[in-house]
Amino acid sequence: MDDLRSTEVGSAEFETVDVRMLHPRDLEAVIRLDSKILGRRRDEFFKVKLEQALADTGIQVSLAAESEGAFVGFCLCRVYYGEFGSMEKVAVLDTFGVHPDFRGKGVGKAILRQLRTNLLGVGIGHLETEVNWKDTDLLAFFQHAGFQPAPRIALDLDLEAARRHEETASPCLLYTSPSPRDLIAHLVCRLLLEKGGGGGG
Repeated sequence: MDDLRSTEVGSAEFETVDVRMLHPRDLEAVIRLDSKILGRRRDEFFKVKLEQALADTGIQVSLAAESEGAFVGFCLCRVYYGEFGSMEKVAVLDTFGVHPDFRGKGVGKAILRQLRTNLLGVGIGHLETEVNWKDTDLLAFFQHAGFQPAPRIALDLDLEAARRHEETASPCLLYTSPSPRDLIAHLVCRLLLEKGGGGGG
């Protein structure tokens, strides 16, 4: 995809925003902007994320936003060719950031508008993302942009907690129910489930 650039010019209270494709050279700018939001740097996180977003999918759709030469926003987005059993191509918005000093000035809106144009241009009709329920500002922003709850439910599993729960679960006995078939082709078995497993043999 060519390095497309769009310019958003709003009213007096809004900034002129240039939206372009994100490049590997933007890594430090992305990290600095993110640190303005979170109060800490995530160098390794963004090094990996940027490499994935720019190299893995074959369709480069991540964007950067500038205002008068200053790096003021970005999005990391990837395209998946089928996900969770669906064969439909879908874009996933992984990370989205706007410099705190430029919030409410049309930067986020400009990024999403250019992202929508680029995705539709390559035949992708859906954009997905995940938002922390406690991040009410971001939820409101995405809702205003037209996002709606997806038909799927995202589920998380704490693997260590699940392992501890399984190890401390109470033993139980499982029996098969007797039936006339037991004497024909079925052997009735009893299995003791307990910590450490059953006996050998």
